Amino acid sequence: MPLIKVDGPKVTDVDKKRQFVKDVTNAATTLYGLPAQTVVILLHENSPDNVGVGGQLIIDLHKKDV
Repeated sequence: MPLIKVDGPKVTDVDKKRQFVKDVTNAATTLYGLPAQTVVILLHENSPDNVGVGGQLIIDLHKKDV
């Protein structure tokens, strides 16, 4: 059973999440040759104050863009 974990920013549009899960599931079934019911996808949403890039929090990097 493939387990696919995705870490990324928060997505508020549930329809976009549904489509993403469907697309990733389809890709996994093509790759592994398994039925869709065996593919598990976990979406982990991270807020910008909990992610650092290059030694800085993303929330601080966005402040510089303003």
